[in-house]
Amino acid sequence: MKRRPAAIAVLMAFLISFVPCCALAEAYAPVDHRLYPAPEGGYVGDTMPYVTEDGELELYYLYDTDHNGQGYHPIYRFTTDDLVGYEDDGMALNFGLMSDPDPALGTGSVLRDREGLYHLFYTGHNDTGNGGMGKECVMHATSPDRENWEKRPEDTFFAPDGYSRDDFRDPEVFWMEADGCYWMLIAAREQELGGVVAKYTSDDLKSWRFEGPIYAPRAQYMLECPDLFCMGDTWYMTYSWDCVTYYAIGESMNGPFAAPEDNILDGQGLMEGNGFVFYAAKTAEWNGNTYLCGWLGRAALSADSGIYQWAGNVINHQLVRHEDGTLGVTAPESFADYFTRDLPFQAEEAGATANIGANDISLSAKGEDIALADMGVRAPTMLFECDVELGPDGCAGFAFGGSEADAAWTALCLDAERNLLHYEGYELTELDDYPPMAVTRFDFSENALHHVTLVCENEIVVLYIDDEKALSSRIGHSTNGAHIGVFAEGCDAEFSHITIKTPE
Repeated sequence: MKRRPAAIAVLMAFLISFVPCCALAEAYAPVDHRLYPAPEGGYVGDTMPYVTEDGELELYYLYDTDHNGQGYHPIYRFTTDDLVGYEDDGMALNFGLMSDPDPALGTGSVLRDREGLYHLFYTGHNDTGNGGMGKECVMHATSPDRENWEKRPEDTFFAPDGYSRDDFRDPEVFWMEADGCYWMLIAAREQELGGVVAKYTSDDLKSWRFEGPIYAPRAQYMLECPDLFCMGDTWYMTYSWDCVTYYAIGESMNGPFAAPEDNILDGQGLMEGNGFVFYAAKTAEWNGNTYLCGWLGRAALSADSGIYQWAGNVINHQLVRHEDGTLGVTAPESFADYFTRDLPFQAEEAGATANIGANDISLSAKGEDIALADMGVRAPTMLFECDVELGPDGCAGFAFGGSEADAAWTALCLDAERNLLHYEGYELTELDDYPPMAVTRFDFSENALHHVTLVCENEIVVLYIDDEKALSSRIGHSTNGAHIGVFAEGCDAEFSHITIKTPE
C-alpha cells in the first residue's frame, strides 16, 4: 500500500475533535485475571497440564519473577474445573542447591502410575556443568497425593553419547497402551541432526531405554516442550522454538511426523527473536476436548510493541481437528457459560462512511480513506463476536482508543492484502508506515466471510478466526476507558451479527 499523508492529516484532525457519546460499558476498572491467570508478584512460564481423577485440570508451571536469584524457576500450580477461574495452589517443587543438578528447574510432566503413585519428571539445570556430565538432565520426584513431592536423585540421567550435554530437557512422560510401557519424550540436540525429539521407554519409571529420535526435522536448534497426542485417528506432536509453538502430523504414534505447510496456530514475530506470543504449549485431553495450554509473554520494551518477554499469563486454546487432518484453535467452550450478559449494541460513525444497522456495521473507505465506527467504552472483560466480510486486498478489523484521555486509535488487523492477523500498537494513521510485528498467518483468499471472536480480559486480547487461528496480544491501548470500534482501510468491510457479552 502507498502512504496517504493528505488523508492521514484529515483523519487525525477529525478523530482528535470527535468525542463519542455512546458507551457500552460502565467506567473502566481492571478485573482479576480469571481466564488468563498469573501468580501474584510473578509470571507463568512453561506449563505442564495434568487432568486429575476428579476431573479438574492442574496446570503446573515454571514460576518466574523479575528478580530471579541464583536458584530459580520452582514449579508452581494452578487448579481449575472450568478454565474461567483458578485456584493458586502455590509451590509444588522447589529448586535445589548449587551443589545439586537442579538449582534451576525446567519443564517436565506429571502422571499417575498404574499403582496410584504420582510422578513429576522435570529438567534439572546447573550452569556449572555438573562435573562435566552436562548442564541439563532429567530428574524425578514422586508423591502419594500431589501435595508433598519427594525428589528421587538416584533416578537422574543425562544425555546419551552423540547428544549435547547442555541441551537435554523437558521430559514428557505417559503410558502408551499400544506399546505396553511408559514413554518419555525429551527435547535434545544430536550432533548431525540438530534439534530432535528423543524417545525413551520404561517398564517401571526408574530405568529408561534410549530408543533414538522420534522426530528430527533438521529445522530448529531445539524442539522444546515436546508433546504427543491423538485426535481422531491422527497423531500430532507439538514443540516450541523461535518464540513459537509448532505442530507436526504423524501417520502413527511412532511417526513419521511431518509439519504441514502452515504449522503455527497462534502468533509469531516476523523479526528473529521478536518475542514470545504463545509459547511452550502442551496439551490436556479434558471433558471430551483437547486443549493447548501455553502462555503469552509479559510486555517488553514499550507498551503495545508486539514484543514479549519470556513468561507471562496462561493462555488455553481449544483444539479443532479439520477434515484434512490439520489443526485449528478456538476459544474454550466454557467461555460461553461465563459470558452470559448481553450488552446493548451501539455505534456511531467516526470517520469516512459507516452505515449502522441493528447489529451490523458497513464500512466504506475508498482510495485514501479510513472508515471507523465507535462502539463505546470497552468492558474490562468481554466476549465480542461477529462475522466479517472484506475484499481480497482489504485491511479491516478492530480499533481501540478514542477516549477523552487519548484520542488516538490503534488497530488489531485482519489484513487480507498480506494474509496476516497482526497487532503492534500502530495507530490507524500509521498502518502503512511500518511493517507488521506480532502476527499470525491466515489465508483470507479461501473465503470472503469470516467468523471472528475477541476474548478480552484487561490488556489481554485474544482473536480467534474461523476455528483456524488465534492471535494473542497485550493491548494496553484497549484499557483505562478506551473505546472499541471497527475500521476499514481503503476498502469496504461488513461487520454483521455483532454480539458483545460480559459476565453476570
